[in-house]
Amino acid sequence: MADLFEEYRLGPGWDEMFSEPGIPRDSYEALHATLQPLSSAELGVRAEVLARAFLDQGITFALKGVERPFPLDIVPRIIAAAEWRSVERGVAQRIRALEAFLADVYGAGQVLADGVVPRRIIATSAHFLRAAAGINPPNGVRIHVAGVDLIRDEEGAFRVLEDNVRIPSGVSYVMENRRAMAQVLPEVFAATRILPVESYPAMLLRALRAAAPVGVNDPTVVVLSPGVYNSAYFEHALIAREMGVELVEGRDLVCVGNDVAMRTTAGEQRVDVIYRRIDDDFLDPVHFRADSVIGVAGLLNAARAGRVTIANAVGNGVADDKLLYTYVPDLIRYYLNEEPLLPNVDTYRLDEPGVLDVVLPQLDRLVMKPVDGAGGAGIVIGSQASDQELSDVRAKIVENPRGWIAQREVKLSMVPTLIGNRLRGRHVDLRPFAVNDGEKIWVLPGGLTRVALPEGALVVNSSQGGGSKDTWVLAAEDDLTPFEVPHLPAAPAPLPAAESPDVGPGVSGAEEQQQQQQQGRLSC
Repeated sequence: MADLFEEYRLGPGWDEMFSEPGIPRDSYEALHATLQPLSSAELGVRAEVLARAFLDQGITFALKGVERPFPLDIVPRIIAAAEWRSVERGVAQRIRALEAFLADVYGAGQVLADGVVPRRIIATSAHFLRAAAGINPPNGVRIHVAGVDLIRDEEGAFRVLEDNVRIPSGVSYVMENRRAMAQVLPEVFAATRILPVESYPAMLLRALRAAAPVGVNDPTVVVLSPGVYNSAYFEHALIAREMGVELVEGRDLVCVGNDVAMRTTAGEQRVDVIYRRIDDDFLDPVHFRADSVIGVAGLLNAARAGRVTIANAVGNGVADDKLLYTYVPDLIRYYLNEEPLLPNVDTYRLDEPGVLDVVLPQLDRLVMKPVDGAGGAGIVIGSQASDQELSDVRAKIVENPRGWIAQREVKLSMVPTLIGNRLRGRHVDLRPFAVNDGEKIWVLPGGLTRVALPEGALVVNSSQGGGSKDTWVLAAEDDLTPFEVPHLPAAPAPLPAAESPDVGPGVSGAEEQQQQQQQGRLSC
């Protein structure tokens, strides 16, 4: 009889498995019934099988320059069907508003003229790229893929923590987590109707093909990666393989006369859609960093000429700005004439008059975030910070209020997690992935649940040492077919990309450095 839950204690936040000590919520009953009879040794054996499966398949993540197996906890997170419907609607609503905003801010700028967003917010954003102004995607989609980070607050309500519409990563772990979990907890899968996740590559490919330049009926799609030194390279390779398209690096592509071609063993082949996993700064040395050796010279001009589609669009980072995040509820009302379905976390705009006078005396009770930060870097949690850390962040905020936001410290919800040989409550968040094909925004059922492994930790990012959980969305009672997986479109086999020299001694120091620099931007 299991001793797994003997010492389990409900934490300060919302416990997702238990409504009261020892009383599981309805959605967790089948899982709890499976885990309860297991001894810690039995569960430990299954956890070892899970870890070994990831290691054998090369499912790794680079942490501080060291490749390690991506930590997957054996206890999944479960979301009820009704709750998921609310998340789906809220995420899709948010993406529609951000699409409208990006089209506006790189076009007529009416949202600025109407004062919904102050011009200074855009003018001072590091990710507003004037070079992207006037580029109109063929089907109007700039956010082909989005990752919207959600948390549950102390009452169990979902709130938006931040938006990721540049190059959101982590979806490969969603797919691999599910495959692995089906092997180690088969009895729970047999007793529970869970919406599948394997349709993601087909949905993404359909969206990418729908974004092809005008007049192209059978587009060639490629995945553009910085290369093997990138922390998310495993994901780039997996997505390309699952979609049945070429994985290329910048040196595999050439842009001549606003046409982009891929070098292959059979000659050059035109490329119509590029799903890029390279940050804007490194994408095109003609318009951005001239020293980039991992991008493609002339790529932005080709996009402006309508000869190639870049997904996600260049310049989307202005919508990722954490100060702009505070205006998204207003953008939903402005563009959609709707009330936000998913509220933000309570946030202070530190560059507004009088706000510093309110915030600075209570830094020890707030969470401070740099507006351009990614992967959890630079976050200061006031209640867990030392006096010196608080003093340092205070000085940075006073020097550059525009560069920071402050948020109420939310006690993130908790899910039982295997720590050693016992189950302990650990804080989690959720990154649902949305795919926009221009007609419909589809949200992958579940998304990536990230878990903060140290006790009491609130930073869940993988790049900060966090792990993950498989996220199960329960099918509704009237859902006879949980999800119909669309077939991949028929297309001739792609020509093989030209063979590149082995990575290692043949890679220049500049290229390796730039690939490493990408890790912070693309980490989940």
